[in-house]
Amino acid sequence: MSGHGTAPGAVADGMPADDAAPVPSGFGAVVGRRLRGARDATVRHVPRSPGAVLSVLVLLLVLGWAVAPEWFTHRSPTTGTPAERFRPPSGAHLFGTDQLGRDVYARVVHGASLSLRATVVAITVALVVGVLLGLAAGSFGRWADAVIMRLVEVVLSVPPVLLSLTIVAAIGFGTVQVAVAVGVTSVAAFARVTRAEVLRVRTAGYVEATILLGSRWWRVLFRYVLPAAVGPVLALAALDFGLVVLAVAGLSFLGYGEPPPAPEWGALVADGRNYLATAWWLTTLPSLVVTVVVLAANRLSRILETRGERP
Repeated sequence: MSGHGTAPGAVADGMPADDAAPVPSGFGAVVGRRLRGARDATVRHVPRSPGAVLSVLVLLLVLGWAVAPEWFTHRSPTTGTPAERFRPPSGAHLFGTDQLGRDVYARVVHGASLSLRATVVAITVALVVGVLLGLAAGSFGRWADAVIMRLVEVVLSVPPVLLSLTIVAAIGFGTVQVAVAVGVTSVAAFARVTRAEVLRVRTAGYVEATILLGSRWWRVLFRYVLPAAVGPVLALAALDFGLVVLAVAGLSFLGYGEPPPAPEWGALVADGRNYLATAWWLTTLPSLVVTVVVLAANRLSRILETRGERP
């Protein structure tokens, strides 16, 4: 990178101070500032939108299920009463009971922890690996860029479900394995967004000025380039949350998650598909929970995407 410029914040001859390019103050500060902006924007705009209010309430409820399920149900998710098999939804059993007499609502509540934990792990894997690859592709020259982006294109050419199934078959079954498989399928998108932002930011005047002043490349990369490029990446992570929940539930439905009697959401839907004619609630109600959570996450993520970037 070549160019000339004054040190960040300095005033050149004949140039007013207001024309000096703003310089990010560090990765943690920029991330915190963007998250605070998203939070403030959400607080400002949620009361004006009933759909956003409902989305926040749904996500808070599901978060409560995951953190403290015993606050929402006193029934066991793994043991049931044989005399209460196939009870329809009622005041005693909000979601009915299954073929073993287990309370379906209790299983959905306790399954939130497994499903959301897998979602968080998947997004973390995609975010960390994708950002590192994007930084390398955008900063280390054309050979690194060519190799990394060809790998990204190969990953994008494979259907996500097929790639997830291949990874799970290679590393084994379980919640963490499903999370890693889903996370790997999202790495390519994060890498492309990060690379595009790095290529845009690295030619900024304050970045070139910092290089001319003798700063080491890794210091420029992590102190100036990465903080300025992190905004669209965080927006992508928010948008990806609902899709990851759906992908994790899908692999669990196919039997790649925790073995029975673990109450993962996808497994609950799969367990009830053989009883649709006689016990519709076994599949329908857990499916509605997954659908509502995905829609709420997508609704709220779009608010954060459109409002969080504004000052």
